[in-house]
Amino acid sequence: MLDTSDLIGIESLLTDTEIVLRDEVRSFVDSSIKPNIAGWYEKAIFPLEIVPQMAKLGLLGMHLTGYGCPGRTSVEYGLAAMELEAGDSGLRTFVSVQGSLAMSAIHKHGSEEQKNEWLPRMAAGEIIGCFGLTEPTAGSDPGSMTTFAHRDGSDWVLNGTKRWIGLASVAQVAIIWAMTGDGIRGFIVPTDTPGFVATPIEQKLSMRASIQCEIQLTDLRLPESAMLPKARGLRGPFECLNEARYGIIWGAMGAARDSYLTVLDFSRERMQFGKPLAGYQLTQQKLVNMALEINKGTLLALQIGRLKDLGTLSTHQISVGKLNNCREAIEVCREARAMLGGNGITLDYSPMRHANNLESVRTYEGTDEVHTLILGQHITGIAAFR
Repeated sequence: MLDTSDLIGIESLLTDTEIVLRDEVRSFVDSSIKPNIAGWYEKAIFPLEIVPQMAKLGLLGMHLTGYGCPGRTSVEYGLAAMELEAGDSGLRTFVSVQGSLAMSAIHKHGSEEQKNEWLPRMAAGEIIGCFGLTEPTAGSDPGSMTTFAHRDGSDWVLNGTKRWIGLASVAQVAIIWAMTGDGIRGFIVPTDTPGFVATPIEQKLSMRASIQCEIQLTDLRLPESAMLPKARGLRGPFECLNEARYGIIWGAMGAARDSYLTVLDFSRERMQFGKPLAGYQLTQQKLVNMALEINKGTLLALQIGRLKDLGTLSTHQISVGKLNNCREAIEVCREARAMLGGNGITLDYSPMRHANNLESVRTYEGTDEVHTLILGQHITGIAAFR
């Protein structure tokens, strides 16, 4: 498949190290994910067997330093996310939940003992983590969570329900956010703790090669040492969410690029009315519009990544990337699906699968509406969430 998605020489803005990393992940996706993803998606299987391969490539907690973590740059992490999502959003989501959410929570807010206990094994793929923030009635407004942790002697006892929690049924450790008498706090919860039950959510039309669960917490007892000492209030989970949102900015462009290249290749070979589809003006207009949005979105991701590496990235800039790139990527994938005709509704081609996945990606880590209001507040100085 000839890659004509880079119209303006974006690759020239990357370092040799970044290109090598990108190509390594692309090769892994081409060899281990793309040949199998249709089957995994159709059968709703998350392939646990690829976790060691991801760890070997340094994809787990790759932007974190120390404690056995790879210590790669933000741009390198972004490039990896883009290549993974060119394979499937569900596989990129695994890396995001593991590294940007669960591991980041421990890395940012944990004690030295907690970091040393969990992070090396999570980076090695020996332990899978999950991140329990969203609840059945608390999604965009996590401050309204009803999961509560109360003191009982020197212990904490948790009760509540979490929903749409990635990887919970296969995780060995969960980061659970709960209301306390002192506000929202985070807890490290081994999933074999009595009172922890994770049930996969089935019959999904999106993210089928991924796992999302409902977690029930019933009189779950934890020692004081399970609390993340540096996380207080919503700022704790939000700092982790911003890491995940950053990866999505890149990932969405991977799904868009793969859809574009798929339909480009198809249009060159598909003959209609005596010539290939690619020879028609309407087809070329659609391909050009796709390529333009992919180039703009990738440049946006790269700029945000460079700012993040410099330490000058602002929260609203993450919302710019997440809102724009998810919105444009899903339109690219939908257009590509339509151009494939009837073939486009089969798993022989990726665009409809990508478009279905992006319905979830647009929703999690902040809906379009939430990111619009974040940007609206930045522009006007007025919060309009309520």
